[in-house]
Amino acid sequence: MSNRRQFLKTIGGAGASLALARVPRAASISMDTVRTGLIGLGARGGFHLRQLLLLEGVEVKALCDIHEPTMREHMDYAEAQGAPRPDGYARGEYDYRRMLERDDLDIVLIATPWRWHTRMAVDAMQAGKHAFIEVPAAVTIDECWELVEAQESTGRHCMMMENVCYGREELMVLNMCRQGVFGELTHGEGSYIHDLREQMKDMERGTGVWRTPHHTKRNGNLYPTHGLGPIAQYMSINRGDRFDFLTSMSSPALGRDLYAKENFPPEHSRNQARYIAGDMNTTLIQTAKGRSIMVQWDTTTPRPYSRLNLIQGTRGMFGGYPNRVVIEGRGETHEWQDLEPIRREFEHPLWKRVGEEATRAGGHGGMDFVMVWRMVYCLRNGLPLDQDVYDAAAWSAVAPLSEVSVNNRSRPVDVPDFTRGKWKAREPLGIVS
Repeated sequence: MSNRRQFLKTIGGAGASLALARVPRAASISMDTVRTGLIGLGARGGFHLRQLLLLEGVEVKALCDIHEPTMREHMDYAEAQGAPRPDGYARGEYDYRRMLERDDLDIVLIATPWRWHTRMAVDAMQAGKHAFIEVPAAVTIDECWELVEAQESTGRHCMMMENVCYGREELMVLNMCRQGVFGELTHGEGSYIHDLREQMKDMERGTGVWRTPHHTKRNGNLYPTHGLGPIAQYMSINRGDRFDFLTSMSSPALGRDLYAKENFPPEHSRNQARYIAGDMNTTLIQTAKGRSIMVQWDTTTPRPYSRLNLIQGTRGMFGGYPNRVVIEGRGETHEWQDLEPIRREFEHPLWKRVGEEATRAGGHGGMDFVMVWRMVYCLRNGLPLDQDVYDAAAWSAVAPLSEVSVNNRSRPVDVPDFTRGKWKAREPLGIVS
C-alpha cells in the first residue's frame, strides 16, 4: 500500500491539470487532506472505501450503514490497511444525519439505494459538506431541482459519480472530440444493456432487493447515465448546448415475468409481482443545437453487455462494443479503420498519468479508480470538478421524463434548463491546461 501511496503522491504533484468549466459558487479552496465520510457500504460503497485508502491526502473519518455487521467489517478493513479506524454510524436509516454533524468531514460519498440519493446529498450540502452521489443522482424532476437549489444556496460541490466518463475509451473519445477529429458533432448513442435478471434472487440483502421493485412501478429509461454521460460530455451539454426535449418508447414487459416463473415457486413474491418496465426502452433526445442522441436501457433480456458509446460528426465517428472508428482523410470511409494508431495519438492525458495504477487497482477496467483519484486531485488543488450539479440533474432527469413520454404514447417532453440559461456562456470541459 505504501508504494501505491508514494506513486499517487508523485503524480498528484506532476503539475498538469485538466481545464474545467466553473461550478457556480462551489468552494475552490484547496485541501491538504480530504476528510471523508461514506454512507452505504454495499458493493459500490465498499469499493470506494478500498480505493480511497490507496490515495495520498485522504482520511476516511466515518462510515455509515444500516447493517452494522457490514459497517464493522469495513471499519476493520480500513484499520487493517494501516489507516486510523473510522467511526461508525448504524443506528437506523437516519443515523447518517448524526454523522453529518461532525466538523471534521469535508466530503461525503453516498452509495445507497436510489430513493435516498437526493435526500442525503441535500442534507450533506446543508451541513457544509461536499456531496458525491452514486448514479442516478435523483429519480424525480423535483429531486433534480432540489439538488440544484441546494448546491447554489450552499456553494458546496455536488457531483454525481458517473464512473463511465473516466473509462479509457470514453476519455480518448472526449480528447478526439475536443480536438475536432470528428468535425462538427451531430449524433450520439449510449446505452446500458446489461442482463441483471440474476439480481431478482436477492431477497434479503443486495442490489436486487431494492432495484427489482422499480420494474413493478415505473416504465421508462430507468438507468440512463452510464451511456448518456460520456455523450453529454462529448457534446458539451450544459456548456454550450443543452438537452431540449425527448421522446421515449418501451417494448413489452415480458422478460422479468418469464424469469420469475422459471426460477421461483408459483407462490413466491417474485411471481406475485406485476412487472411493467418494458424489457427495452429507447429514448431520443434533441439538443438545443439540433443534435440527436439515442439512449437505450435493457437489464432484462439475454444479450451481451453494451454501452454503445457512439459519436458521429461531419468528419467521422467512433463506436463501441466492439470499438471501431472512421475518420475522413485517414483511410477508406466505407471500412473500419485501424484503431491502434488512433489510440496512440489520442490517449487522454489523464489516462496516461494514472492508467497503469488504475488497471492494477481495478474497478470496471480502472475507470472507478481514475474517477476517485480525479475527485481527490481536484479537491486537493482547488479545481472545479469534471461533473457538476447541472450534469447530475440533466442526466438523471432523462429517467422520469422518459416515464412521462412512455405513458403518453411517446409524446415529446421538454427537458428543464437546470442552468437557467447559463449553458450558453459556460465553457466546455477541457482536456489539459
